[in-house]
Amino acid sequence: MQLEDYLKEHARTHPRKTAVVYQDHAVSYEELDGQVDRYAAQLRGDGVGAGQVVCFRNSQSPEFLYTYFALHRIGAVALPLERDTPESKKEEIEKRYAHFTPPSDIADILFTTGTTGRSKGVMISHDTILADGENLIEAHGYTLDHVFIINGPLNHIGSLSKIYPVMMTGGTLYLLESMKDLNAFFHALDYPCEKMGTFLVPSSARILLQLARKQLGGYADKIDFIETGAAPMSRSDMEALCQVLPKSRLFNTYASTETGIICTYNFNDGQCTAGCLGRPMKHSSVFITESGHVACSGKTLMSGYADDEAMTQAVLRDGVVYTADNGEIDSQGMLHLLGRDDDVINVGGFKVSPSEVEDVAQGHPSIKDCICIAVPSPITGNAVKLLYSTSNGEEIARRDLALFIASKLERYKVPMQYERVDEIKRTFNGKLDRKKYKNFEC
Repeated sequence: MQLEDYLKEHARTHPRKTAVVYQDHAVSYEELDGQVDRYAAQLRGDGVGAGQVVCFRNSQSPEFLYTYFALHRIGAVALPLERDTPESKKEEIEKRYAHFTPPSDIADILFTTGTTGRSKGVMISHDTILADGENLIEAHGYTLDHVFIINGPLNHIGSLSKIYPVMMTGGTLYLLESMKDLNAFFHALDYPCEKMGTFLVPSSARILLQLARKQLGGYADKIDFIETGAAPMSRSDMEALCQVLPKSRLFNTYASTETGIICTYNFNDGQCTAGCLGRPMKHSSVFITESGHVACSGKTLMSGYADDEAMTQAVLRDGVVYTADNGEIDSQGMLHLLGRDDDVINVGGFKVSPSEVEDVAQGHPSIKDCICIAVPSPITGNAVKLLYSTSNGEEIARRDLALFIASKLERYKVPMQYERVDEIKRTFNGKLDRKKYKNFEC
């Protein structure tokens, strides 16, 4: 059983049901299945065969889906790239995997975003795709009546994984280019249906709350659920979203390319617990290692890194993916994240999690976005510096900002330095691009 088998079945049982909406053009399940067959025939005609790794750029359109499903249908392996990948980079990747033979059950090779290091090619099996889909269907309640808005890059697991439950349940995908055009997002919400869902990275949710809070609230009865993930969401933003959408289910999900979709938590539960990722889903389990790291097992795990056995063994052992995330599991079995090893700043022997400081700082009414970085200190070795942007470009008095953070955190966690910048660099999927700030010029 593959994802494409669900597509074929829906094309048979309800051929005229809308499968995809893009720029106000609707594609039925019958049309989608027919296009996939045509693309598959063309690929075969071009000499593409089973087991071959095929690179193609994300187009954020139905054409992406036609290619993606067609590659699976002929037994090839899909390797989707960023839409603006230079031709020289694409050729380099194609050469890298030209003679690589993946295991026979591999469907995709997905590149990680590489926010803290080099991007890695993660092998995802057909069984993993279905397990991820079933996890989301059961935990978030996808049905054939849902219209799901995808607004993030389809070549990354955050958005790509939402195709799975929609295609498996026979729902409708609404494809957007991105969240840069808020009018297009609200136009999508106007699509005639009763139940809508979407995935928003925390930075996109924050933009909506800052610029279109009242307008978003106008869809409170229509938005069935919103899932967020990829980066921590501040408690202040979580509380604000709950106020704007009091009837909606608002999920914070723990997932990665290597682990698949693992845990989820509806923070619109009256508790609104920041940093909580909830309990494991149907096909997944988690535990905390002796060193305090999150470890995951189950059917959603990657098969390994493509053509890199040494790196695979460093992360995946005996059916367990060992992450660099620090975490804990509470008495109710809920997973809580406490930052990553890569990000922790050592200040005179004290360990500071940047995400904890960022969460507090984002509660300041004037801060639009922020990131904590390490800078040299002659006394403590490292000091914490807060880079921040504001909605109208105004400076915030250093003392006022320090006092605000000090009222909520221990003294050693309060940044020593502050600097306003025009914007905070983030990746395509909304994560803070910490790699860009490793050698930040003070």
